[in-house]
Amino acid sequence: MTISPALKKKLLPVAVIAIAAVAGWWAWSYYTQEDLSAGFVSGNGRLEATEVDVAARLPGRVVDVLVREGEFVKAGQPVARMQLESLEAQRAEAQAGRDQALHSATADEAQVVLRESDVAAAQALVAQREAELDAAKRRLARSKTLSIEGAASIQELDDDQARTRGAEAALAATRAQVTAAQAAVSAAKAQVVGARASVQAAEATIDRIEADIRDSELKSPRDGRVQFLVAQPGEVLAAGGRVLNLLDVSDVYMTFFVPETVAGRVALGSEVRMVLDAAPGVVIPASVSFVASQAQFTPKTVETASERQKLMFRVRAKIAPELLREHLEQVKTGVPGEAWIKLDPEAQWPASLTLNVGR
Repeated sequence: MTISPALKKKLLPVAVIAIAAVAGWWAWSYYTQEDLSAGFVSGNGRLEATEVDVAARLPGRVVDVLVREGEFVKAGQPVARMQLESLEAQRAEAQAGRDQALHSATADEAQVVLRESDVAAAQALVAQREAELDAAKRRLARSKTLSIEGAASIQELDDDQARTRGAEAALAATRAQVTAAQAAVSAAKAQVVGARASVQAAEATIDRIEADIRDSELKSPRDGRVQFLVAQPGEVLAAGGRVLNLLDVSDVYMTFFVPETVAGRVALGSEVRMVLDAAPGVVIPASVSFVASQAQFTPKTVETASERQKLMFRVRAKIAPELLREHLEQVKTGVPGEAWIKLDPEAQWPASLTLNVGR
């Protein structure tokens, strides 16, 4: 097919522009690769941040949600409240049980004092019985002497022997009373120990319920931004039910992948610079905080060099928290971008990756 001279004149400028565009693209690619290929490696990823779910530890009804989506909160700031009526009733019941246990412990301690007085009285009676037995034995000894000499009758000797045996029996009975009184003291002391344990158990129950009451006011575990609300006032949640999702915008990072050929040269703390699609003119400083120990996307067989180049290692680059705090309002997650890692400490960053935000 032949082209007319007029058509050639029209197509010539278009061809020149196309050739110039291709040449410009090739030159840009060449110089960019030449500028970065030696001491740098790059990967694509998205900004991510640590997410925390604020959830109810106990089942219950949500009374109030104190924050809105997108709002910044501080660590320890109340973000929601759960219903307290049931827990407050349990606390009142536990406090009544503690008071009852305290009264029981006081009564048991009084019983110990009473039983100890019984022991003292029994021990005094033992001393009296021992004196009576000693007197009876002396009288019996004199009666035996007088009876041998004929100065006393046999009846008097028999009476003194009976008195001695009676005194011995009375002393044995009194000593048994001392033993019983001492056993009663031990039992009373055991009751005191049990009563005091009941008091401690009641106080522990009160402490647990008060901890549950404190946990019913849900607080933010860290500084961050409320990403979305899961529950609304009036909803009943099970134990562990989520109320809201929190994004820690001071812990932002990008996860990307680098080839196996350079993964071994990526060290923790290596300098990284990020460029986001949403802000291509802004270069953000970061550092390597994680390098996977195993390859990802491993092919089924790794036999040739070309196959080995398919091995990719996951790398995470973290932005300094100080920098993030300076730009909290601008921090967004899910934004795609590119991260460049400096492999050669002697290499110089190109002009296209010159930092233009504070560290």
